[in-house]
Amino acid sequence: MDRPFIKGLELCELFYRDAVRPLLEARFPGLPYSAARLGPGSDVLGFDTPMSRDHDWGPRLTLFLAVADYEPYCDEVDQALSEELPREIYGYPTSFEDHDDGTTGMAAGIAASDDGLVCHQVDIRTVRGFFLRYLNHDPEREPAVEDWLTFPQQRLRTVASGRVFYDGLGQLAPVRARLRWYPHDVWLYLLAAQWNRISQQGPFMARCGDVGDDVGSRLLAARLLGDLMRLCFLMERQYAPYEKWFGTAFAHLDCAAGLLPVFEGVLRAETWQERERHLSAAYEAVAEQHNALQLTPPLRTQVARFHSRPYLVSQSDLYVDALRAAIVDERVRALPAHVGSVDQYVDSTDVLDHVGRLERLKDLYR
Repeated sequence: MDRPFIKGLELCELFYRDAVRPLLEARFPGLPYSAARLGPGSDVLGFDTPMSRDHDWGPRLTLFLAVADYEPYCDEVDQALSEELPREIYGYPTSFEDHDDGTTGMAAGIAASDDGLVCHQVDIRTVRGFFLRYLNHDPEREPAVEDWLTFPQQRLRTVASGRVFYDGLGQLAPVRARLRWYPHDVWLYLLAAQWNRISQQGPFMARCGDVGDDVGSRLLAARLLGDLMRLCFLMERQYAPYEKWFGTAFAHLDCAAGLLPVFEGVLRAETWQERERHLSAAYEAVAEQHNALQLTPPLRTQVARFHSRPYLVSQSDLYVDALRAAIVDERVRALPAHVGSVDQYVDSTDVLDHVGRLERLKDLYR
C-alpha cells in the first residue's frame, strides 16, 4: 500500500471531522449524537503500524444516538452515510469488504459496492447498547465487584485509550471516567492476587534447574517475568493489553527503563543460578516499587531462601498479607482469597473475547 501512513486514531478523527460531521450537519441538523473510536484494534491502542492496514483498520468510528432517536434515525443515517460519504479520505478508501477469515479490510482502490453505495464502517449504536455488547455492562449503573473482576483488562484498556471525537450526548465522558481504573479495594485485591501468583511459582524455576530440567527452568523464569510485568501494570494503574501488545505497552511504563535490562538478563541466562540472580534483582526492584505506593506499611524488599532450600525467592507472602489487611470494603473482603480477576486465571481468547462466557464466571465470586 503506497499511501502515506497515518496513525489509525488520527485517520478516524479526520474521517469524522471532514466527512461524517459535515454530512450529519447537512442532513440531520439538530440531531444529538456522539462519535468515537472505541473497541478492539491496534489503532485504538495506538500501536498500529503500516502492516496493520491489511485488516480491521481504516477510516471508521462508532456513532452514538440517543435511545429515543435510535429507532427513528438509525437506518436513515446509515443510508445517508452509504449514499453520501466520499469514496476516500486522505487517500484511504471509506468502503470496506469482508475477508474470508471474518475480518474486514478497505476495499481495493476507491470503488463503491455494485449498487454504488459506500460499504462504510460507521457503527451506529446507543451508548448503552455498545457497552452491553462490549463489556456486558449497563453504563447506567455502577459496576458491581464481580463486574470489575470479569471485565477483561484488554477491553477496559481499549475503552480508556480510544478517542472521543464529539460527545454531544454527554454520556461517554462519565462512563469512561468510571471505567478508568478499579475501585481502590478491588485494586488492592488484584495486587494481592498477583503477588500470590509470584509466591506460588517462585521456587520452581531454581528447582527445575537444580534437577537438570533447563527447559522447565527457562519456561518458569519467563512465566515469572510475565507475572511481574502484570504486577507492574497494576501498580502503575494501567490496564494490560492482550499478548501481541503486552511487551510494547510494558515498555511505556515508568518502571520499564530500569526493569527491562534485568528481564533481558533473565532471558539470556545460560544457567539457573544466573537466572536466579537476575530474577532476585527484579523481585527487589518491584518490591521497592510497591513500597513507593504507600498502600501498606513499608515491607522488606530483600529476597530470602525458600525454607531450608538453597533457592532465593521474593518474600511475596508479606505483600499478599499486607494488601489484604488494607482492604476495608466488606464485599471485597468476602471474595475468595487469591483468585483475582479473570485476567489472572484465564488466558483463553475464546473466554476473554466472549462476554456470555465471562458472565458465567461471576459465580466464582458470589
